[in-house]
Amino acid sequence: MSPTLLISQELPQLTYHPSRDRFDQSWQAPLSTLLGLGRAAGADFVEFFLERVNYISCLAEEDTITSISPRLSTGAGVRVFRGKADCYVSTNDISFSGLKTALEKALSILGLILPSPQAYIPEINLELLRDYATVKNKESWLANCSSMSEMGDILLDANAKLGQKASHVQSRRAMYFRDWQEVIVAASDGVFARDIRLTQSVGYSLLCADGSHRSSIGKRFGDTSDPNFLREWNYETAAEGVAESAGKMLYADFVESGNYPIIMANEFGGVIFHEACGHLLETTQIEHKTTPFIDKKGEKIAHESLTAWDEGLSDRAFGTVDMDDEAMPTQRTLLIENGILKNFLADRAGSMRTGHPRTGSGRRQSYAYAAASRMRNTYIAPGNYSIDDLFASVDRGIYCKQMGGGSVGATGEFNFSVSEAYLIENGQITKPLKGATLIGTAKDIMTQISMCSQDLGLAPGFCGSVSGSIYVTVGQPHLKVDGITVGGR
Repeated sequence: MSPTLLISQELPQLTYHPSRDRFDQSWQAPLSTLLGLGRAAGADFVEFFLERVNYISCLAEEDTITSISPRLSTGAGVRVFRGKADCYVSTNDISFSGLKTALEKALSILGLILPSPQAYIPEINLELLRDYATVKNKESWLANCSSMSEMGDILLDANAKLGQKASHVQSRRAMYFRDWQEVIVAASDGVFARDIRLTQSVGYSLLCADGSHRSSIGKRFGDTSDPNFLREWNYETAAEGVAESAGKMLYADFVESGNYPIIMANEFGGVIFHEACGHLLETTQIEHKTTPFIDKKGEKIAHESLTAWDEGLSDRAFGTVDMDDEAMPTQRTLLIENGILKNFLADRAGSMRTGHPRTGSGRRQSYAYAAASRMRNTYIAPGNYSIDDLFASVDRGIYCKQMGGGSVGATGEFNFSVSEAYLIENGQITKPLKGATLIGTAKDIMTQISMCSQDLGLAPGFCGSVSGSIYVTVGQPHLKVDGITVGGR
């Protein structure tokens, strides 16, 4: 029976047999019917997000594999809009009846009921499946990833190498995970798209101790789209870097508290911009009125030396996606240009409620979460200075080579520990320092970033917010902050 002639009372007799092994064109008919049902019930917009996940992590501690944790999951979420109000319901039952039950629950939450038995269910004319997985040859990714035994062998070899490179070792760990995800999105505006994502990460964690002296250094590497990532990891070079940093920090002096000019290293140094400013440029913050930049578009919010981007296009970067979790193709978003705020990051709901255009930033941890405006690869752009120029401009300050953990308040107040730091005197690095914490606010630090070098570097990260924990990239070149509060002893 054509969907155009379907009436409500015939729904219980419908049977569909979409593929259970993959999301493909066979899902068009059942999803089109369910979307039509939602619209017939009075919803302004309906979206289905279906997901399959194959995840595994592996941990080597000392010379033993201590943990292998696989996870398989399948599920779906349905989001229903009525005006500017919306609700989200998830289920791990992706049969037609299971999806219909989830839809009915979402409709009822918004005060909508199913149409009468004799009501017609309109056909939702979905686009021909926009299949990034097939077009970009992603179907073989999972089969070509490292096997479980291969993971263990590589991590044990890597951890042994770390033990050889480091001294005064108290504990050493090598860890890896692989996260494979297949998604399909169908919406009542005709969107119908599929993608496969492959995210992998490997890294070291090293703790050294000598009497009362302690140092702890970690390093993580990340990748999207390459099944050979773990096999190609140069763990010897990584071990040398981690061991060298831990050795220098082991006997470092504690930093004295004060206000200092600082130079921040590239790559993971970008975590401060991500946390202290990036979140404040998401429309989620505008909706909650928790960003100081809510009405600052087109105005100067940072030093004129600062330009910043968020994008999903960088090859193999942790936050790269071909489409977001609302099926919008990825793109580049200019956030700040020469200190001027240019754009916010918007998902569908954020765009609807704030008026800012969608930016392909609707992301979620899994089907259990509704998509929200989230960052992808977010970084400060390279500038015109050399690293030597930056150091030469500092008479006495601190070089923050590696950042540790930290916390950020709702409106941009932050504090971040520095896991590897050095004193700068007369433009030269003189001695290692430990115990440094950077303290400030987004509005202040943005105006203090006065020099950016040319060596943009990106680093993998994990970002938690209203739609769960997602993979992101942080980044920046080496940059100078003219003055910031540094906590210490």
